[in-house]
Amino acid sequence: MNTDRKNRRYQRIYEQLQGLLLKPGNALSRMATVVAVLSHKMDYFFWTGFYLIDNGELIVGPYQGPVACQLLAKDTGVCWAGINQAKSIIVPDVHLFPGHIACDSRSNSEIVVPLRNDTNDIIGVLDVDSKDYNSFDESDRIWLEKIVSLI
Repeated sequence: MNTDRKNRRYQRIYEQLQGLLLKPGNALSRMATVVAVLSHKMDYFFWTGFYLIDNGELIVGPYQGPVACQLLAKDTGVCWAGINQAKSIIVPDVHLFPGHIACDSRSNSEIVVPLRNDTNDIIGVLDVDSKDYNSFDESDRIWLEKIVSLI
């Protein structure tokens, strides 16, 4: 998908989510809605979901796609890298990422976006995988950060 088309699609998704998430509500419900919309609107998203910090562990939250790893080993993989570095991470080829956790061998690229609470503490990440290599770019990062901020 070219950048212009991708940006237009994200703009429509963002506007749709603004309407759907208008009232403050349960964070898990809001995450589930975000995941549902993204997974159905972005054709190159293979797995879309949240991993949440729970008593120092990273556990799966709302997601859509194949069965996920329930618990991610501490300080390993792309999700923990996003948390530990406190920034979004784009991985063009997950097989080259040191310590990558392969929940599904069909995933080849990934983006992780930190999820923050009202006091700006990281409480988890939005994790998106693609079957294709090099699926994610700065447009994905920018828009997914905006979308995560709606939660």
